[in-house]
Amino acid sequence: MTDTYEAPPAGGRASESVRFEVSGTDPESAARDLATVHGADQWSAQQTGSEFLYRYTAVGDAEISIRRSQMRGVLRGAMPISTDYIVAWMTSGSAHLDVGGQRVDLHRNVPTLLPCDTAFVFAAEDHDQRLVHLDRELVHRVAGEQLDLGDRPLRFDHTREPDNAMYGRWQGALAALSRALRVGGPDSDTWVAAKSLAIAAFLETFPPQLDDLPAELALPRNARLRAAVEYVHAHASETVTIADLAAVAGLSVRSVQESFRRVFDVSPLTYLRDVRLDRVRSELLALDPQVGAIGDVARRWGFAHLGRFSASYAARFGEYPKQTLRR
Repeated sequence: MTDTYEAPPAGGRASESVRFEVSGTDPESAARDLATVHGADQWSAQQTGSEFLYRYTAVGDAEISIRRSQMRGVLRGAMPISTDYIVAWMTSGSAHLDVGGQRVDLHRNVPTLLPCDTAFVFAAEDHDQRLVHLDRELVHRVAGEQLDLGDRPLRFDHTREPDNAMYGRWQGALAALSRALRVGGPDSDTWVAAKSLAIAAFLETFPPQLDDLPAELALPRNARLRAAVEYVHAHASETVTIADLAAVAGLSVRSVQESFRRVFDVSPLTYLRDVRLDRVRSELLALDPQVGAIGDVARRWGFAHLGRFSASYAARFGEYPKQTLRR
């Protein structure tokens, strides 16, 4: 098989079509090509049987694309945070994610939202995987119109599994996308209508979680502080520094610190810690007490020292994490 590669567009206008393929029989080429497709630094691929094969295809436009990844062999690589929301499911073979030390298995024919706001490791063997990439800006725009979000930040829980009813709606939206590509292509009115159906199905299948921002941020004088606060809510699982917040808000480090003190009476990093604690509590309340691992949840939200985490949690909520988990 001859290796072929046409670089996908970097993004931009919805009219930019996406159509490319990478394929071949060489593990080194597979690792290089697939790392390039995912915007990653380095992936690895290995032959497991008598023959190694790989093929990755994508078709659609810069807002939504349908993709397929196939390999006879083993694949592993770090996935950086994407500018898209990515829904993936297996049709054969096995695959799992490593998200901050926690293993997440991808199940056959079950759509899974890949982690949105944190990097992770993807590993698969002899797999056939389907994916849909949805541009974040498009999803946020449609969500704002349909769900009356106002100015609240939008985030998604990658651990949520869709119920059967929503799975059927998602499958119907995918069928409409595929049909639109066959009939009219990514420049047709049929494709535009199918994209709207797909975004609606995505929002129903993976309902967004909303953070209510403090009312003080609606005041014009707090517009720059609001930018910093929104950044905290959007990147709470990542490393966030005061310098990051200063750059986002267009303020000096000292001004950011003074603004947080003036409005919230806490430092920027204390505000970040409280947001993280809120996220941990939300996850613990949703976990099965028999299988829930408090340490895994805490580490995923940036708490490396579990003793200090437990004390901070108790100070904020009046109970310890294990008490929340048992509710």
